[in-house]
This record gives sequence, structure tokens and C-alpha cells, in this order.
Amino acid sequence: MLYVVIESFKDPVAVYRRFRDRGRMAPNGLSYVNSWVTPDVKRCYQVMECADRSQLDAWLARWNDLVDFEVIAVITSAEAFETIKPRL
Repeated sequence: MLYVVIESFKDPVAVYRRFRDRGRMAPNGLSYVNSWVTPDVKRCYQVMECADRSQLDAWLARWNDLVDFEVIAVITSAEAFETIKPRL
């Protein structure tokens, strides 16, 4: 499953310091796809992928002291088309 993760940094310097020192800290089975950060470096829009939501939740728990999260499960445009195609 793909997830869009919207991250609001409580302190951007602390977030990037931890990332520099410890890396992404993603558990096995959770894959980083890509991310985009606002120019003020306060919000990040990230796509993550995993088979089991608990893998994502474990990663969120490793960062929730520095980041507030909103998580949205998404499907690809091709999957959306296949889902809606019978009703067209």
C-alpha cells in the first residue's frame, strides 16, 4: 500500500540533525518512495510504501517527538481507473 505522509516539523533543525545522525530509521518492509519539502523547510510531503500499516506506524513512532503526521492511504491513477472502469 502507498501512503502520502504529510509531516509538520516541530523544529526543522532537530529533524534534519536526527536524519543526518541516524538516517530515516525505517523498519524492514517500509520503503521510502520520494518526498518534497516546502521552501521554509517546515512541511514535508512524502510517499512511503509497505505491505503492513504497522510498519509505517513503527516508523511514525520513531519521529513523533519531532514531527506531527497526517497519513493518507492512496492508490495509483492506474488502480483508480481500474476501480472505476466498471461504472463508466
